[in-house]
Amino acid sequence: QVLILKGLKQEVSCLCPSPDGLHLAVGYEDGSIRIFSLLNGEANITLNGHKAAVTALQYDHLGGRLVSGSKDTDVIVWDVINESGLYRLRGHKDAVTQVLFLKEKNLLVTSGKDTLVKWWHLDTQHCFKTLVGHRAEVWGMALLSEEKRLITGSADSELRVWDITYIQEVKDPDEPESKKTKGASPGAEKNTEEDETLELDEHPEERIIKCSKVGSIMREGRDRVVSLATDRTGKILACHGTDSVLEVFSVLSEEEVQKKLEKKMKKAKKKNKQNSEEDPEQSVELSLQEEIQRITNIKASSKIKSFDLILSPKGELKIVLLLQNNIIESYNLNLSAQVPQAVRASKITIGGHRSDVRTLAFSSDNIAILSASAESVKIWNRSTLQCIRTMDCEYALCSLFVPGDRQVIVGTKTGKLQLYDLASGSLVEELNAHDGAVWSIALSPDQHGFVTGGADKCVKFWEFEFVKDESSAQKRLSMKHVRVLQLDEDVLCVRYSPNQKLLAVSLLDCTVKIFYVDTLKFFLSLYGHKLPVLCMDISYDGTLIATGSADRNVKIWGLDFGDCHRSLFAHDDSVMYLQFVAKSHLFFTAGKDSKIKQWDADKFEHIQTLEGHHQEVWCLALSPNGDYVVSASHDKSLRLWGRTREPLVLEDEREMQREAEYEESVAKEGQPVVAGETQGETGLAGKKTIETIKAAERIMEAIELYREETAKLKEHKAICKAAGKEVPFPANPILRAYGNITPSAYVLEVFKKVKSSELEESLLVLPFSYVPDLLRLFNEYIHLGSDVELLCRALLFLLKIHFGQITSNHMLVTVIEDLKKTTISRVSEARDVLGFNMAGLQYLKREIEAKDEVTFFADATDRFEEKRRKRKKKEKMVLAVL
Repeated sequence: QVLILKGLKQEVSCLCPSPDGLHLAVGYEDGSIRIFSLLNGEANITLNGHKAAVTALQYDHLGGRLVSGSKDTDVIVWDVINESGLYRLRGHKDAVTQVLFLKEKNLLVTSGKDTLVKWWHLDTQHCFKTLVGHRAEVWGMALLSEEKRLITGSADSELRVWDITYIQEVKDPDEPESKKTKGASPGAEKNTEEDETLELDEHPEERIIKCSKVGSIMREGRDRVVSLATDRTGKILACHGTDSVLEVFSVLSEEEVQKKLEKKMKKAKKKNKQNSEEDPEQSVELSLQEEIQRITNIKASSKIKSFDLILSPKGELKIVLLLQNNIIESYNLNLSAQVPQAVRASKITIGGHRSDVRTLAFSSDNIAILSASAESVKIWNRSTLQCIRTMDCEYALCSLFVPGDRQVIVGTKTGKLQLYDLASGSLVEELNAHDGAVWSIALSPDQHGFVTGGADKCVKFWEFEFVKDESSAQKRLSMKHVRVLQLDEDVLCVRYSPNQKLLAVSLLDCTVKIFYVDTLKFFLSLYGHKLPVLCMDISYDGTLIATGSADRNVKIWGLDFGDCHRSLFAHDDSVMYLQFVAKSHLFFTAGKDSKIKQWDADKFEHIQTLEGHHQEVWCLALSPNGDYVVSASHDKSLRLWGRTREPLVLEDEREMQREAEYEESVAKEGQPVVAGETQGETGLAGKKTIETIKAAERIMEAIELYREETAKLKEHKAICKAAGKEVPFPANPILRAYGNITPSAYVLEVFKKVKSSELEESLLVLPFSYVPDLLRLFNEYIHLGSDVELLCRALLFLLKIHFGQITSNHMLVTVIEDLKKTTISRVSEARDVLGFNMAGLQYLKREIEAKDEVTFFADATDRFEEKRRKRKKKEKMVLAVL
């Protein structure tokens, strides 16, 4: 492990390294993109533009631009250097699955779940071609043979290959059609006619490239392509489906294709001579299968999530696979071998589980945590977060620590109870407890035994006992079945009251029945839930019982009469687990909506929400002292939460919640309408967020301060004139804090502090009443030649969105005229400086290269002289010997 990049709470949905290998672009579930520096691990750039998860990221070959595709069907091109969005491309009707830049021309190819592959011209920012040859979603794309081929993967086992021919911009009408690229199959000519009708070319003059289907390569997998990619050199192509097999293909380069063709020609000529045929000029062509050859299949130990590959100069291929079950595997493949075989070089498995954890338990000393999944039970040390023991088990559903914390009991899906000894890490005893799954287990308050509830409609009571061990003379702990309570429905959950007088049993018929423990007589029935109660707990004093159900509600009942005190709408999906904090009436709930919430059962209030899991939370456990909560989720993670010493103010929590809700509503709002503009294929890259609104407010405040200060200055001048002497002017504290700057300079300072990526959106929110002042200030700044680039960008944007109002305002005519002159002169100055610098750099580059060449030749001459000297010496020695 080299580096951990600390992100936000959202789940990472996409990664893309920059071409220089120094940065990593990370796309998140909420649509934001952050760019991390791999040198120090810091995220310096955040780009907000998408409203849903980012599904595809790609840098251009220089690393200056980044393109992102998302589930919100938009494609956005970002300027990485300026840290802002360039434009948004709309056209897909479903989530975008892949985006690729073409080096040759300024083109972009995007594929989506709407079965379309779209070609965009980035100079004009419009879609000039749509490929509609797919019958289902296009899940992946890759460019081959120096961007002359496009390969697409869809929902079937066919990888379609398309030939890309760049058409010259100006064509002579008498000139013949551009030649087909070599290697096109004989059927390709026929295909083109059919494809011409398929391709939706808007205008024939807009054709920049020709794209025709060459054929297809069959995969062995029958399901959809999950990812399809080539290595950096483009010689190796690999793809995988939803299974555990990675298929690797080799792509022949132009020279190799040429060699193969020549070989084929020779063979054909030989054949013709033997058959004494006079026509040696038969067409010899390579089939697509010969150009793209299958190397091998790599079978991983589990389903593949994603992969990456690198081809070393020596011809060895290294492949890294990320698997669905939390493992990373690396394989080596020797391509020069006769039959290339993949060898697993290494694998990274952190101490976690390979499947979902379905049960958790804390030891009585708050130090050990038990987690059990479909294949293993693990014991963790809470303070070091290390896994101490791993023991194989069957599919676990419930568990507990035996008093003394030396043994644990696990209830399984097959109805067994498994007793493990922690010191030796071995399975001591296994009992067939129930005929169906053991859904729940609860320790009795006197710690002499426990109770289990299962899918066989039984509640069984057990006691701990010591039995003589056959293998050794010592006694060992065992479990003895004492009583059984037969019910009419499957038992989902069982809980003892703290005084051990009552037993609460939750049934599949949506009720909770309460029985006396000693006589097993029926006491109360709690009904009111619309769906089965999946979890419940009784408070430490035995007065309250809280039940959580699949109907998303938590109900709090009194245990004296079985009256429902309050019903709370707790989660957006089923409530999976509920537990009271020791010695209090506070309780925690875990839901399938990936949230953990804390509640007060006396005041019926929601206290706080713990967000961190990305998928449904299956279970949680509270430490006996109430300081820690551990939770397990479908995202394969265990999370440990600690109680802090700082007090929690409910009003602040509510305020934060309201702010978060407001931010969400802001992000979901539609784009503001700009007068006179129709909704086209392109749009602004940014989106309205709380930050852009705050930035606009800061600009408004700065302009207001500027207005006030200029008015005060006028008054001050009038007073000075009337008094006939200089009267001291009271300076504004804000301006003094900035080092006694002028009000106009303060506005510029505020402007410079607005993030580059949020500038356009902030100006969109700005009311028009502030624009005239801004334009006058811009004129002043550009006159001085400060921050010309930034100001021109803002100026042009303001002119674009407020064009009608600005042109109809007579007061602004002179300002705009002034701006026109100053801007043009300043921009041409800036351009001249850039041109001069570029020329200077190119001159230096030439100088350095010339110097290198001289030293290279000098070195070569020296080496030649050295060789000559050695040869002469040798000859002299030979002569001397003779």
